[in-house]
Amino acid sequence: MPGTDLSLLIDAALEAGRIATRYSGREAQRWDKPGGAGPVTEADLAVNSMLEQRLPSARPGYGWLSEETEDNADRLTRDRVFIVDPIDGTRSFAEGSRTWAHSLAIAERGRIVAAVIYLPQREMMFSAALGQGATLNGEPIQATSVSEEPDAEVLAAKPNLREQHWRDGRPPRFHRAYRPSLAYRMALVAQGRFDGMLTLRPTWEWDIAAGDLILREAGGYCTDRIGLSLQFNNPLPRLNGVVAAGPALHGLLMDRLDTSFQGAKA
Repeated sequence: MPGTDLSLLIDAALEAGRIATRYSGREAQRWDKPGGAGPVTEADLAVNSMLEQRLPSARPGYGWLSEETEDNADRLTRDRVFIVDPIDGTRSFAEGSRTWAHSLAIAERGRIVAAVIYLPQREMMFSAALGQGATLNGEPIQATSVSEEPDAEVLAAKPNLREQHWRDGRPPRFHRAYRPSLAYRMALVAQGRFDGMLTLRPTWEWDIAAGDLILREAGGYCTDRIGLSLQFNNPLPRLNGVVAAGPALHGLLMDRLDTSFQGAKA
């Protein structure tokens, strides 16, 4: 990986923030995507347009995968691929909240090697390069070492605690919290502000690619809902949920999860 890849992502994220913040949340034009795929705003499209021009032109040999670009199989022929969510937390953005992020990553043969999660309205720039640690605004960050379930603070939507997901129908007793952006949830665990996060439904790669590396470089563990390492740039760019935490808590959560469950969304 060229040593400047992380700098490229950081610069692109800063420009994405400048573009997105020109729009005023609830006043930005908004549409619903076909098939119940969620909302999109003119800010998402403007940021995506800039990123799709800027990043591949800087790295013409890299493939491209973005939530706001029609997918094609060309990326599967590339060793390195940009995986981008122009605005993660679009609903939050459209409601006028500050809790949304730009999530940019580069995968090399299925493994994330450079990543940025940027929240412009909170002035938070999370970044990581493989083997170089993770930072928030240039300062090193570290996941927590909490190992006791009742002491843990975990970011998760309520449906993740439905009985059918857990062995013997017994959900864990951790303290639950929530943030609307999946990328931000993963970054907060990497920062040590929360002890873990989980989402047990199928999850698009662009939502979690950057968070995967940032969290692992901060000393955390990040797997799918049955404990497998996350692999990116799949033909169908969707993964089997995410469980992320410090090593001890991750093991505890995996011991409690019913990994055979294949039922309703969470």
